[in-house]
Amino acid sequence: MRRTAEDFASKVPEVTFVFWLIKVAATTLGETGGDSVTMTMHLGYLIGTAIFLTAFVVLVGVQIAAKKFHPVIYWAVIVASTTAGTTMADFADRSLGIGYTGGSSILFVCLMAALGLWYWSLGSISVETVGTPKVEAFYWAAITFSQTLGTALGDWIADTTGLGYEGGALVFAAGLAVLAVAYYRTNVSRVLLFWAAFILTRPLGATVGDFLDKPVNHGGLALSRPIASAVIAVFIIACIAVLPQRAGRPGQAETVR
Repeated sequence: MRRTAEDFASKVPEVTFVFWLIKVAATTLGETGGDSVTMTMHLGYLIGTAIFLTAFVVLVGVQIAAKKFHPVIYWAVIVASTTAGTTMADFADRSLGIGYTGGSSILFVCLMAALGLWYWSLGSISVETVGTPKVEAFYWAAITFSQTLGTALGDWIADTTGLGYEGGALVFAAGLAVLAVAYYRTNVSRVLLFWAAFILTRPLGATVGDFLDKPVNHGGLALSRPIASAVIAVFIIACIAVLPQRAGRPGQAETVR
């Protein structure tokens, strides 16, 4: 039986400017949405984590059961992972008293372990190979750790270092700019650059989200968390509806060297 290009397509989107645009918006929504439930609605970090983690697990199941890439399903899982990452990181950092430095260190180790096991098991951590349940399991585990790490890292840079939310956002934006230069000007592995960028976009979104909704005396704009979340959600939906996306194709990204 002759196989078409679609048979080889990944179940995640091709990494383009549209991907990164929606990703940054989704990470910002994760921060404002998570804070809306835990702080504005006063449900606390533990209940917020239970709500979003349950939604994330259900949506991952739907994503894995799907036969091909569906933008709405994929980005719904990403948004669920960012909100769950926000509440989980806040619960660990604040409720458990681990602190931003300790939380960031633990989550970094967990992320490296997930990526290492993925590479050891399958020989590649390229997102364009995500097309089977086993690979998707590794992918979403890495995504979860990276999203949670991003929240803790964003809070650590903004609060512990004294840079504030604006300063933190500038630091992570500068880091992404360096990665962009490396992508266009060097031969550094595209897979490594992707994961570095994916990790950095989370704290960028976290610091931007905190800047939007935190009180003025804490360096924020004190905007309504639910309203900010709704506006960002509408923006993401509009991007999905208007901007073209297609599944990634195996072999388009270079392997880890």
